[in-house]
Amino acid sequence: MCSTSPSPCPKPPVSVPEPGVPAGAEHVLRLAQVGFDAVAELLSRYDLSLVEIAREEPIPGSYWGDCEAGIIASRVFARADTPIHSLLHEACHLIVLPAERRASVHTDATDCTLEEDAACYLQIVLADQLPGVGSERLMADMDAWGYSFRLGATRDWFERDAEDARQWLAARGLLDPVSALPFPPALPGAAHAPPPAGDHPAP
Repeated sequence: MCSTSPSPCPKPPVSVPEPGVPAGAEHVLRLAQVGFDAVAELLSRYDLSLVEIAREEPIPGSYWGDCEAGIIASRVFARADTPIHSLLHEACHLIVLPAERRASVHTDATDCTLEEDAACYLQIVLADQLPGVGSERLMADMDAWGYSFRLGATRDWFERDAEDARQWLAARGLLDPVSALPFPPALPGAAHAPPPAGDHPAP
């Protein structure tokens, strides 16, 4: 999704996976497992609307197609089988954009490498705002789905190679520069969730 042409965002790109369900990714968390209302409330704090699409129906504004989330202006489209990592990633693409750019988005939010990095970082942070998800589980799901980072695993990138993304988000008022917690505050009842252990029920 990131352009390799010259841009104001020179950092090497984060790579997101190709479409389709990768081998071993059947047990990533889906919207049906987390709950529509909790995700919709989180997105509403950033003036985004979550639109639920019926199963088997194509998802409007989906860059990758299949079960992956879509974006059009300030709306995020998802089905019950949409992975939470996909939904948060696409939502974060909208969150990092100023309002005047958000209004014109359809399917592909950016070709800016640093905005891509910022969206990846913010989706991990916001996972801690969803009960039953948490950053640990989301990073495991991102690895299972095939996200690719310069240092390899998502955690390694998040902890050791994402300072540019943190600073970029803090400068725009999306992260507290000291605690690295997101603005606005967390949803009531949200807590860190443990990483996956063993099999999980299919959605």
